[in-house]
Amino acid sequence: MRTLLSVLLIGVPVTLILTLVGLSHGMLEDAQNRTRGVGADIIVRPPGTSLLTLSGAPIPEALVNYLGKLPHVTIAVGVVNFPIQTALVAIGVDVRRFDAMSGGFTYLQGGPFNGPDQVIIDQYYAAQQHVHAGGTISLLNRDWKVVGVIAGGKLARIVFPIQVLQNLTSNAGKVSQVYLKLDNPQNTSSVIHDLKARMPDYQIYSMQEFTSLFNVSNIQGLRQFITVIMGVGVIIGFAVVCLSMYMAVLQRTREIGILKSLGGSKIFILQIILLEALLLGVGGSILGILLSFGAYWLIQTLVPASIQMAIVPIWWGIASGITLLGAALGALYPGISAARHDPIEALAYE
Repeated sequence: MRTLLSVLLIGVPVTLILTLVGLSHGMLEDAQNRTRGVGADIIVRPPGTSLLTLSGAPIPEALVNYLGKLPHVTIAVGVVNFPIQTALVAIGVDVRRFDAMSGGFTYLQGGPFNGPDQVIIDQYYAAQQHVHAGGTISLLNRDWKVVGVIAGGKLARIVFPIQVLQNLTSNAGKVSQVYLKLDNPQNTSSVIHDLKARMPDYQIYSMQEFTSLFNVSNIQGLRQFITVIMGVGVIIGFAVVCLSMYMAVLQRTREIGILKSLGGSKIFILQIILLEALLLGVGGSILGILLSFGAYWLIQTLVPASIQMAIVPIWWGIASGITLLGAALGALYPGISAARHDPIEALAYE
């Protein structure tokens, strides 16, 4: 029972590390895929915005028309971003212009807007809210008819007509960002250079450059947070193994005395304790990896739209290495203590 509990407690930090890393990768990959699905070549964002947060609509809608008339630009689409819930952002867009740019949404149920008080949602948000096309959903303190359920991976999980979201958020005549599609992607660099000369304060990226920014290193504080969690994993592994092996040494005092009386060296005794500790670490690592799949299934079942988690196999070895390091450190003191036992005193124990 002591061994099983030790394996379980060692597996918990492994699960914690893998789940956290999976969430960071999953959220960023989802945002990256939905951005790629727009089908644009260039994105124009207002000054002073961060990578993942874009609140308000500070860009005049007249600028969208201006950008659409520049050389090599075939279509410009402005969108309005508005946070709906934690980790969920609704986007207002002119569906006809967006269809011309991206090839259109893939409707799994229903179709595009054809009247007021209507919303389009993707399959993941529909599953999370248990709603289908033709149903009703409450958003922004109002009830909306779900006219279409689309395949995920394009633009947003929740889509409103742009004028509706502009009016609801008091941003009439304004947009949050602008997507540009060019006549030839090879003209991207020259168009960006021209745009930066015309609008030096705006953030202008090629879509390839913008999506490449979606990684853990570019999210402020995320890497440091993961490092802290790793440190917690080492501490937990150290404490659990140290306590477990110390109790094991106390329970095996007589056996240790017999081994030493038969010629077992201090190194031999220490190796036995370390080997058992490492086996506990291996068992805990395997259990932690299996539990991370359980966390993935739970997230995908309960909140597939709000939270995205990815399985990152490369981190299995990293998390396991961290656990084994903690286990080895935790076994040192009990192992050294056992190696120092006097065989006469050990044989006379109890």
